Amino acid sequence: MLSSIATVSISGLLDAKLRAIAKAGFSGVEIFENDLLSHTASPRQVGSMIRELGLTCTVFQPFRDFEGMPDGLRQRVFDRIERKFDVMHELGTDLILVCSNVSPAALPDRARIIDDFCELGERAAARGLRVGYEALAWGRHIWDHRDAWAVVKAVNHPAIGLILDSFHSLARSVPIDSLRWIDANKIFIVQIADAPALSMDPLSWSRHFRCMPGQGDLQLVEYVSTLAEIGYQGPLSLEIFNDRFRAGDTNTVAMDGWRSLRFLQDQVIKRVPLPNVKPLPPRVQCGGIEFIELCASEEEVDSLEKLLRSVGFSLVGRHRSKAVTHWRQGESHIVVNSETEGFAHSYNQVHGASVNAIGLRIDNVEAAMQRAAGLGIGTHTQAVGPGELRIPAIQAVGGSLIYLVAADVADDMWSVDFVAVAESQPNAGAGLLRVDHLTQAMQYEEMLSWLLYYVSVFDVVKAPQVEIADPVGLISSQAVHSRDGKFRITLNGSAATQTLASRFLHHYLGAGVQHIAWICDDIFVTASRLAELELEFLPIPENYYDDVAARFGLDDDTIARMAKHNIMFDRDDDGEYFQLYSCAFAKRFFFEIVQRRGYNAYGAINAPIRIAAQSRYKNEIEPT
Repeated sequence: MLSSIATVSISGLLDAKLRAIAKAGFSGVEIFENDLLSHTASPRQVGSMIRELGLTCTVFQPFRDFEGMPDGLRQRVFDRIERKFDVMHELGTDLILVCSNVSPAALPDRARIIDDFCELGERAAARGLRVGYEALAWGRHIWDHRDAWAVVKAVNHPAIGLILDSFHSLARSVPIDSLRWIDANKIFIVQIADAPALSMDPLSWSRHFRCMPGQGDLQLVEYVSTLAEIGYQGPLSLEIFNDRFRAGDTNTVAMDGWRSLRFLQDQVIKRVPLPNVKPLPPRVQCGGIEFIELCASEEEVDSLEKLLRSVGFSLVGRHRSKAVTHWRQGESHIVVNSETEGFAHSYNQVHGASVNAIGLRIDNVEAAMQRAAGLGIGTHTQAVGPGELRIPAIQAVGGSLIYLVAADVADDMWSVDFVAVAESQPNAGAGLLRVDHLTQAMQYEEMLSWLLYYVSVFDVVKAPQVEIADPVGLISSQAVHSRDGKFRITLNGSAATQTLASRFLHHYLGAGVQHIAWICDDIFVTASRLAELELEFLPIPENYYDDVAARFGLDDDTIARMAKHNIMFDRDDDGEYFQLYSCAFAKRFFFEIVQRRGYNAYGAINAPIRIAAQSRYKNEIEPT
């Protein structure tokens, strides 16, 4: 299937859009009329540019308010479309999209609508062109692809066909099975868009919240699979209207579009064959976070290691050939890299001491790398010493890395690459078992991009997006997790410039890990031990505990113990959640300790209290 995208889907001027679309790997492009009208090049020059980039112009669109117009307006409509036929010849496309009429002047007379398309078919055929009719979800008289198909079928003209748009069908809850009654040979092109599940009018929903396949909640796999089953083999073309994409980087959004279509096709091909589409290896099943790598300069490494000791980690190994140390507690491993060259050093030069990489434990590294490559995700290689293990990596959020660690070599890695260290005063630990989740902060416009990254590469599911109140704005939070809960990532972004997430980006100079959460068996025992280790807790106001006692009916002793150690609490239908936080290290990242009792969320109800506490702590230590 030819992959295509409408120019309206990405930001920038038309020439930049076309270059980004070609670079991303698309074969076709829909020219959206406004992009052409606002560009200085003529349609003929744009057509030449399209062909020089190796693209096909799949459709020129949209032509609005055509069918069913009263006599006084009908001739004007036909004159207008003849002018658009001239533009099509210059662009080098034979297909124009006519969307169902939304004009208040449009008449509901079905016979008149059919007559209009019969004449249009004759005019198009005389010039070697085709017309695709699309039912807008907010059309005045036709808003259902079944009605649009009925018109096309009644017209019965070779130049008149149907254009399907997944959003218009699924937003109106038109049964997907109704596609089976359409002649696949009369479907000229299929437009694809996903969207989050929202309760709002279709026009506003469409104009602001469409997204790439895999980023939303619509049944796109079933939709495209059904089309393939009836024999449709034409182009799949993205048509996305989204405020975030309009503000995003042109090349990034174009690449996301290509990746999303590849991901969609890979899901469909598991059900029904698609022409010229090869399956990718399965999505990567992650057995958990094997290690977290922290980069640090020589000036910051001592402070960072002191922080690790304060949460119960012990130094257990030194790298055989590099300035890298291995720290451990429970099943959790941390690598501190203070090399003066290489990737970690370069990352540190930009961001300071921070998380520059994570290692994920997986079963089939080769298949995982093949899947990543098939989705256009870059890889990273780094020199290793004699006898040391080479761990492959893929590029990740904010220029960081994800190392893919084969489960059968994970244990060997620590003995092969590191020399064991026996500390004179070993740390007894604080009861931290393993990493529960990582939170990554990013620009608001980047969130959908990285959501697609995780769901297309890894076998994870999306939790519902939540909005968190910051004292100076809203933070959007989107979690993904493996079905067994061993791998959890939360993505945070904010359009407000002064929220905690936005300030992190400013201090950190880009997206990255904002906090690391570890799980323990007994939060009270762990908190007591952390106090002994002199971890600096984030102070939580007494008012919070008065409210928690009233809301959840916790006994006085439990509330007192929570308040003593700044522990927060939540409860839902699945269970209970305890959490506490450290103060931030150099305004870059902080730690969270959690205990789960059947609870699967992340304590979002407590986030405003935590954010206010962090903002207050920042102001107290940095008076203005």
